[in-house]
Amino acid sequence: MSDSQIPGAGPGENPNDQPPAPATPLPSEQASPTPPPPPPAYQAAPTYAPAGYAAPVNPGKTLGIVAFIVSFFVSVVGLILGIIALVQSKKAGQGNGFALAAIIISAVAIVISIIVAIVFIAAAASVCAGGGCSSGY
Repeated sequence: MSDSQIPGAGPGENPNDQPPAPATPLPSEQASPTPPPPPPAYQAAPTYAPAGYAAPVNPGKTLGIVAFIVSFFVSVVGLILGIIALVQSKKAGQGNGFALAAIIISAVAIVISIIVAIVFIAAAASVCAGGGCSSGY
């Protein structure tokens, strides 16, 4: 028996029962690669307000905060600053809660101060009326 004649193997059959390796095509025979897909279309950039148009500012806001703080210590000054801040805010078409609170706190503090002063004067007058205010030694 010769090497080319293996029992059970016919002409053109592989004796090891393995499929034949595919023939590698030459580079000139290969199909040209497909181009990559185009990039996704981008949307237009969002539009923004021009830099010159900022949010409306409240000119009396800072003064309202100052008036609110001062109203606890010097009521008359807090009342005046609160009124000025509220007027500035109303001219700008906006509200100002701090200025309004300063006006209310200052007004209440002034009314309480007046009541305390009246009570003190009345108490001093009653003591003097009873002869306790004589200036004699």
